[in-house]
Amino acid sequence: MSHDHSLNPETMPNEPEKATLEGKNKFLGFWFFLGGETVLFASLFGTYIALRNSTADGPTANELFGLELVFIMTMLLLTSSLTSVYAMYHMKSNDFKKMQLWLGITAILGFAFLALEIYEFTHYIVDYDFTFRSSAFGSAFYTLVGFHGGHVTFGLAWLIAIMVRNAKRGLNLYNAPKFYTFSLYWHFIDVIWVFIFTVVYLMGKVG
Repeated sequence: MSHDHSLNPETMPNEPEKATLEGKNKFLGFWFFLGGETVLFASLFGTYIALRNSTADGPTANELFGLELVFIMTMLLLTSSLTSVYAMYHMKSNDFKKMQLWLGITAILGFAFLALEIYEFTHYIVDYDFTFRSSAFGSAFYTLVGFHGGHVTFGLAWLIAIMVRNAKRGLNLYNAPKFYTFSLYWHFIDVIWVFIFTVVYLMGKVG
């Protein structure tokens, strides 16, 4: 089955990601997926809030967390959300090269975020002996933040895959929905991080 659906700049639809029935179905199905993810993260947040003071005489959130590092991580992820917006703008303008450029910048920012998160976890484990098994607080923290990190890792793998797979194909009505659904996913994990920054780190520092 051919998936050419090449885009002509003169006849390109305003929303190429929804121009075909397949694209519309992917868009709709992805919203159902995000609904399930929202419920899952809500459960993890609820568990964390319930257990965040159960430190078993180990380090507390206030002792552990440094807002400077987390602020940098937050800026990296929020900036990557903005660059993905630029990428989708160029997709709608049928400028494949600029879309790929901004998606590449999004990937670099995402990898930088992950590197700092790995550094953060290593710091807690080595300097504070704060592990998944240290306390209920430790288990809840690593489950919530680590689960989000896993989503970032998956998103980056997804992004690299679609960029490489479509590098020589250009933009068409078949792959436009794939780029767009990735962008939605990336915005979702950015929003989740804002909640993590607030609930885990800010609340941890103020008590």
